[in-house]
Amino acid sequence: MKVKVHWVIDGIAEIEAKNLEEAEVEINKKLEKIVSDNPVFEEDLGAKAIQGKGYLPGAGEED
Repeated sequence: MKVKVHWVIDGIAEIEAKNLEEAEVEINKKLEKIVSDNPVFEEDLGAKAIQGKGYLPGAGEED
């Protein structure tokens, strides 16, 4: 029987950066390297996209 599994990896990375865009670019580079160095993500697990958005800590979050 063929079964499909939709999976998501969720996380929050903290990085020192000049601005949100720089932080997003740096984290994206790291994640793309992990995926390209480990073809199992695409070949076996069907990874199609990496998505993230930088933000500044809000109320209730530590800086």
